[in-house]
Amino acid sequence: MTKVGFISLGCSKNLVDTEVMLHKLHEGGYEITPDETEAEIIIINTCGFIESAKSEAIDNILDAQKLKEYGKLKHIIATGCLVERYREEVMKEMPEIDALLGVGSLCDIVDACNAVMRGEKYTSFRDKNTSKLGGDRILTTEDHTAYLKISEGCDNRCTYCAIPLIRGKHRSRTIEDIVNEAKDMERLGVKELNLIAQDTTRYGLDIYGEYSLARLVDEICKETDIPWIRLLYCYPDKITDELIAQLRDNKRLLKYMDIPVQHISDKVLKRMNRHGGKDLIISTIKKLRREVPDIILRTTAMVGFPGESEEDFEELCQFVKDVKFDRFGAFTYSDEEGTESSLFEDKIDEQTKIDRYDILMQTQLTVTEEINSQRIGKEYEVLCEGFDTVAEVYYGRTYMDAPDVDGRIYFTSKKKIQRGEFVTVKVTEALDYDLVGTCID
Repeated sequence: MTKVGFISLGCSKNLVDTEVMLHKLHEGGYEITPDETEAEIIIINTCGFIESAKSEAIDNILDAQKLKEYGKLKHIIATGCLVERYREEVMKEMPEIDALLGVGSLCDIVDACNAVMRGEKYTSFRDKNTSKLGGDRILTTEDHTAYLKISEGCDNRCTYCAIPLIRGKHRSRTIEDIVNEAKDMERLGVKELNLIAQDTTRYGLDIYGEYSLARLVDEICKETDIPWIRLLYCYPDKITDELIAQLRDNKRLLKYMDIPVQHISDKVLKRMNRHGGKDLIISTIKKLRREVPDIILRTTAMVGFPGESEEDFEELCQFVKDVKFDRFGAFTYSDEEGTESSLFEDKIDEQTKIDRYDILMQTQLTVTEEINSQRIGKEYEVLCEGFDTVAEVYYGRTYMDAPDVDGRIYFTSKKKIQRGEFVTVKVTEALDYDLVGTCID
């Protein structure tokens, strides 16, 4: 049986695509191996969102080429966003790749493997706007947590973003389809379901004529008993009263919301073509905190967007100080081919972007330290994720921490705790971004 290795790059949405391909390959008679040195075929599911992601994808392809020269590896297949976006360049500049699949061609992964094993080159770039959504998966996350992609593509058309060019228009899966997958996840032992999309709050508009995320959450809760459901990638201009009511009243919908605001200066937001300005962002945050006590708010911000003045940046820093986001990430602007902002002339130099990033993250660190210090002495339900044999402590996450992007809580316990078990932990110490505590069960 031919062994296939997988490298999945980029976001959790890309990871779901990888998991769909893994299932198709398993059903197609291939053996999946986690050891790249044992693989005869390596499939690299690439990201192409920003410059650093493109560089990472290219580096992984070149590393695979070394295995092809000196190891058991015979074939390299590249899929995903970078391939979709730069198909002609990839074919021309990287002849070591044996097959290319665009984002609409996941269904062809078995055919691609069959072809390269016959010594043939293979390419498939189906229409990304009509490809099938969803599909059976082999989970690569921990047994107790999983991502559930509820839609594909994006219609927001931010001037800096290439996602609509790569992933196509926004398309929602049906509630029935999503609920059935949630049931499958529950049967596999999943205890935390993270709902994801390019824009989760737009869910349902294209097929039901209205924002339907609240309805979807309600149906998942009716049809499953999964204890933790988390919302990521929620845009502030589409957060409905119904969704806020779900956050307030539904005990299984975690009081956590990821709201990527990107900036707060009205001038910058307008040039970014963000929907809703400073007043809407601030009013939405105030409403969420008023209506949903103890809600955790996460956001991301971009620095160095073309034309961002010192005043705009100072306004962003002051916003971060004032709002005190519980969780925060930032990144520097990079030109992306085909986007409107790549044609803007008033670019910010690289050193200024780096300096602004450092200042902003230091500003947030001060906020985080203040927030975490206030958690000392409080008790939280924690989903245990493992045991650190070096530090001899358990670690896990509270409702305040999304997988992969947020912090952890490290804790001691007199009894043995299983991975995926819920326990109550009292916080005794605050680190920069993590907490320390003791199990009190």
